[in-house]
Amino acid sequence: MTAPPEQDELWAWWREKPYPRRRLAKDEFLFRRGDPVTNMFRIEAGVVRLERHTIDGRRLILHAAGPGALLAEASLFADSYHCDACAAEEAVVSTCAKAEILAAMRIDPGRALQFARLMAGQLQAVRQRLELRSVRAAGERILLHLELKADAATGTFAVEGRLQDIAAELGLTREAFYRALAALERGGRIRREGRTIRIERRGA
Repeated sequence: MTAPPEQDELWAWWREKPYPRRRLAKDEFLFRRGDPVTNMFRIEAGVVRLERHTIDGRRLILHAAGPGALLAEASLFADSYHCDACAAEEAVVSTCAKAEILAAMRIDPGRALQFARLMAGQLQAVRQRLELRSVRAAGERILLHLELKADAATGTFAVEGRLQDIAAELGLTREAFYRALAALERGGRIRREGRTIRIERRGA
């Protein structure tokens, strides 16, 4: 999992400076909901998830970011974090003061415009996740997620990380997710091949 090219380009200047780095063990928290936002973090290695927990204890994954991505970009304009950041695997992040990034944007309007485009793309992604969670049937919710993420030409989806993380992203319990996934496979809607899931096109 790597950052989209436009995001890596936006933060290219970050790589040119020796910002402090921090190593995270798997499942270690980088920050918690309510912590003050004084620094921003760029992922150098590994994957870090943004997540929240429901009243009944379920974990919802809001986003998973990999190398080259800035984490929780919207927090640049917030006083405190609105979610937790937890390492999905061993990870390395670099740290830059929030004030330094805001100052750089004031100096360079082009950079600020790039950031606005990035935020617009992430807003679209959030709306997509909300649309997915509005689908009540677990199997149809999973299938729609796969169709949105799969390669358009081949209908294949490469699983990155753990399948249970997809369950959390879709707002499903682990048990409901695996039951629905097995039902889709039995019904011939998908085919699992190792770390790849292929959508079986009807009428193909």
